[in-house]
Amino acid sequence: MNKSRVLFMCTGNSCRSQMAEAIVNSRFSDRWEASSAGSHPAGYVHPKAILVLAEIGINHHGRSKPIDEFRGQTFDLVVTLCDQAEDECPVWLGKGRQVHQPFPDPAKAVGNEEEIVNDFRTVRDAIASGLESILNN
Repeated sequence: MNKSRVLFMCTGNSCRSQMAEAIVNSRFSDRWEASSAGSHPAGYVHPKAILVLAEIGINHHGRSKPIDEFRGQTFDLVVTLCDQAEDECPVWLGKGRQVHQPFPDPAKAVGNEEEIVNDFRTVRDAIASGLESILNN
């Protein structure tokens, strides 16, 4: 059985799209193959994104990638995860159904260490809970 392909895009490809990619490849790998990219890749996966994924049993070894790396590839679904008010959201010009699912960038969280990690958890949980409906539509 061929898997459907999904591309998650945001600005830095260090937090939101990385978490979405990891969750799909961990929990929906029987039906989906996920990738992620950013319009302005940070060049790293945020350590707190890796931390909060590990808390839910996902060992992620992602890499921050530019959208250009995927030009010419076909995806069944393309999901932008940026908060339009705060980010320069990337545009996908290729094929595939496109969905916008905005989330605040946890990399911009402020506060003490616990408050910042909690912001990462909140975004992780929101992404995880929304994926089922996005992937099944």
